[in-house]
Amino acid sequence: MKLATALIAAAVAATPAFAQKKPSAAPAPVPAGAPTAADWRTPDPDDVLVIDTNKGRIIVEMVPEVAPLATTRYRELAREHFYDGQTFFRVIDDFMAQTGDPENRGTGSSSKPDVKAEFQFRRGPQTPFTLAQDQSVAEIGFVKSLPVATQSFMLAPMTRDGKVSGYALYCPGVAGAARGEAEDSANSQFFLMRANYPKLERRYTAWGRVISGQSVVTSIKAGEPVPEPQDRMERLRLLSDIPEKERPKIRVIDPAGPWFKAEIARARAAGGANFSACDVNIPVEVK
Repeated sequence: MKLATALIAAAVAATPAFAQKKPSAAPAPVPAGAPTAADWRTPDPDDVLVIDTNKGRIIVEMVPEVAPLATTRYRELAREHFYDGQTFFRVIDDFMAQTGDPENRGTGSSSKPDVKAEFQFRRGPQTPFTLAQDQSVAEIGFVKSLPVATQSFMLAPMTRDGKVSGYALYCPGVAGAARGEAEDSANSQFFLMRANYPKLERRYTAWGRVISGQSVVTSIKAGEPVPEPQDRMERLRLLSDIPEKERPKIRVIDPAGPWFKAEIARARAAGGANFSACDVNIPVEVK
């Protein structure tokens, strides 16, 4: 599979409709007040990947509401200990860190069949969506920790399934499924974003986001390919599979809560015309 070629090709593709504007270069002010107990949520432990690397721990929240097939695949492979010991073989500054190949070079995959592309998803009344910006024809917001853009939900009554189309935004920390030239060729490889990169949107399946350890992602040794010794995943486990005594206690700010809505308003005011969902702070506590 020509994963490296396909991923680079996306970098020069035309930016799709609804794409996010670049985040404001000015640092955002610290929001007033601290979240209360009601502002937090506990993620489903079956949807959390705990990745212990030689550089530190990365915690990724998977979002099956947006990519059910991809999240099912990564959950299955995690339970098989497929990723333990694999390296970050392709890492590009201001772009992404790629891993998940048992050959550690970009041409390998698991023995399972390839996964169908999930470049877009359908947002319905039950989708846990929090609005960040109404652009009339489009709505920018969050599904759990994942930033997304969808059609205006005012169109939902006119669709056959009562839903509207949406896609994930490739902000820093977003987890994407690497693939070959064919759209339905994702398998086991994935990448973690080191920067905002909207040109990947609607071209690669986004299936989750780093909620803790983004500094670890950006510290991974860069190269294309990465020279030896490459940084590696020592273990990748589902949170639900970690013994209770060892399991980290994780809570993430709830997008539906008042603190997060106030943070969205603050980020919009600070960003002005350059506001992006990538500017919105999503606190997490790990104990």
